[in-house]
Order: sequence, then C-alpha cells, then structure tokens
Amino acid sequence: MGGGVLGLTLALRLRQAGHRVTLIESAPAPGGLASPQELGGYTWDRFYHVILLSDRHLRALLEELGLGDRIRWKITRTAVYAGGKLHSISSALDFLRFPPLRLLDKARLAATILHASRIRDARPLERIPVADWLRRLSGQRTFERLWLPLLRSKLGDNYRQTSAAFIWAYIVRLYAARRSGLKREMFGYVEGGYAPVLRRFHEHLAALGVRFRLGEAARAVEAAAGGATVTLEGGSRFRFEAVVLTAPCGRILELCPQLAPAERERLGRVVYQGIICPSLLLRKPLAGYYLTNITVPGIPFTGVVEMTALVDPAHFGGHALVYLPRYVTQTDPSWEWSDAEVRERFLAGLERMYPRFHRDDVVAFQVARAREVQALATLNYSAEALPPTATSLGSVFVANSAQIVNGTLNLNETVALANEKARALCELLAQPALAVAPAPPVHARR
Repeated sequence: MGGGVLGLTLALRLRQAGHRVTLIESAPAPGGLASPQELGGYTWDRFYHVILLSDRHLRALLEELGLGDRIRWKITRTAVYAGGKLHSISSALDFLRFPPLRLLDKARLAATILHASRIRDARPLERIPVADWLRRLSGQRTFERLWLPLLRSKLGDNYRQTSAAFIWAYIVRLYAARRSGLKREMFGYVEGGYAPVLRRFHEHLAALGVRFRLGEAARAVEAAAGGATVTLEGGSRFRFEAVVLTAPCGRILELCPQLAPAERERLGRVVYQGIICPSLLLRKPLAGYYLTNITVPGIPFTGVVEMTALVDPAHFGGHALVYLPRYVTQTDPSWEWSDAEVRERFLAGLERMYPRFHRDDVVAFQVARAREVQALATLNYSAEALPPTATSLGSVFVANSAQIVNGTLNLNETVALANEKARALCELLAQPALAVAPAPPVHARR
C-alpha cells in the first residue's frame, strides 16, 4: 500500500521473488514525492531531486528499467546567503574567503566535516544532541553564525530534540558529492525528470503481472484469518495473504486500530518535518548556484534551488526553474497560508535576496505541500522510535521512510530501503505461519 518509489521498488522485488502483488495508491498515478507536475506548460518534478555519483542503488534501478543512459551529469556551484549577501562556497578558495567566519572558525568547520566524513557507525551519535555535537567540534562562534541558522531553517524548534546523526547524514552525503566529483560538486538528473521514470516503472510492473488499484484511498487494514483485509474509502474490501504499509507512521495509526498499545506508542514517537515548496518558472536565472543555503532570519524559505543551474534550460523553453523549499514542523502556522499568501511572502523574500529580481520575471508559480516528509533522527531514535517491519497483526508489515536510519531522505536511500525490506519480507513470508501456496486472484467483496 503506497505507490511512491518505495512502494514501486518493493512491488518489483517481491514480484521478482515469485509473490503475486497488488499495489494500492490513493493518487491517480504512482510516484509519491517523485510525482511530476505541469508548470507553465512544461512537465517536471513537484519537488527537487538530484543524483550523486555515489547513488549506486538508484543508478542500478534506473539501469534495470533501461533508463541509465538518460542520466546527465554536471559540475554545480553552492552559495550561502549571509549578512545580506551571497557567498560562493563552491571551492576551497571560496571557503577560505567566506567572510562570516574567521580563519580559526573555518579550520574548525573543515575539521568537523572531515571528522564526520570518517565516521562509519553513527549509532553512538543518536545519543548526542546535534547542537552539543556541533558546538564541541566547530566552536560556539561557528555554531551561532552558521550551524544554528541552518538547523533552525531545516528543523525549526525540532532541532532541540534532534540527534547528531541528523547532521552527520547530511555532511556525509554532500561530502560524497564532492569526493566523487573530484573535489567539486558533481550532480546528476534524469533527462525529462522523473515523469518518464515513473511511466516506465508502471509499465514494467504491469508487464510482470503486478496489479494496480489507483485513485483509491484506504480506510482500514485489519488482521483476518490467514491474512489481512483492506477496506477502501468506497467500501470495497479486499483480502490478501499479507499487506505491506509504506505510508507515514501517523497514517498507519489511522489505518490499523488493532495495533497493540506499545506499537502505537512507538509509531507515535516518530517526528516528521513537512515541506511547503513553490516551483517558479523565471525568464532569467537568479544567480546560477544550484543550492543556496540561508543563514539570516526573515527569509520565508529555507533555501533556494536553481534547478536549471543543473538541468539544461532548454527543457523549459530557455526559462529558469527554481524551487523555494520551506521545511516546517507539523504545528507551523505556515500550513494555513493560502497559495496567494505563499506567493506574496516568497516573492518578497526573493526581492530581498536578489536585487535584480523583478516580479515580472515570474512566468509561472505553483505551490506543492507534503505534510509528513522526513522522519527526524531524534535522540535515541533506533532504540525508541524506529518502526519494526513486523507488527502484532501477523500478516501486516511496515516498510516506510521512517526506517531509513542515520541517512537523509532521498531516492537512493529509498531504493536501498526497499531492496533491504523486500529481502526481509521474503524471509518473513516464508515462515510457517505465513507459508502459503501461490496466491489466488484477489476477490472484492461489498
């Protein structure tokens, strides 16, 4: 249940293992957070995605789907908006010139990044608050001028309950981008975005015999003799030998009232960050940096992603594609902002950051929202919040992004998790209590 990249990859692996698979998705098409949108007459991803040379799981899946040759690579640049100015940090020389930090601060920051990149087991970091870890390694001045603004922009007040494993995962991924790119950032994208990937994935699964029920939200999942029953919003009921839930933990709690109190408590401990992310089509680029981090207060978005600093602008008729992500807690008041309010606030933020930007430059503006995007690496996450795969319902299992331990939420980690969970599920389904003959056709009952 759930037709994002995680659900699609699970369906593929389970079908390849000989299981008969039905994929249920509430949206009219599979894709989840990788789904495309139409913006100004052009089709591209609703949220921004990037591929690293080190993303071996995602790249292997694209090869399997026959799309490996559609990856395009480019060296990109990164900036920080600090003190009312843009500062490039795209090279070692840029870093040495970065004015908000003194030479000693920069040395400690570089040592922090190098130290983090050499850590192989992040589990001990789960016991350390992220703020304490960064203060100790980088110093108070660097923490206040760089790390704290970045933490607040990404996490809001949730940074106080987040462990050092969170920032470690980000450092390792970005360090890998530079290491693989010969000390410069080398990023990639799929020609045409993820729309052709999802289309090919859907076709490939259908050809393998995977059934799809799209555009139908689930209302309940219940244990039943010899399997589990899924009830859809329209009232249809389906019985399966096993059900795998890829939804966020809060949704699982809604769907499965039969879960034991201890399971419900554990799932309830998972803290999610959401995202409000406008996409803009502009007549001209902003500054040519793929990613700009923001360390000053008052800007309503937490970063600027100029996608066409990576993707050929020819895909958009020569226009520039820009994402303005705002990562927010579940209680942030910005969830109540209308699209018009988001547009006004965010364009005012762009005017503040880029003096040469004019609202007449905006060709199209569209807002995407996702409430439960990333499960945060809170303190003692693995011991206290990490959802197990098996549940007390016997034939109901969990495989969702909250099980990405000490990693960042990206498509490579998602595919890796799906591969791992598919192997675990095959073992669980082979146990005597669940061992069954090949599944008969699914029967619907009113």
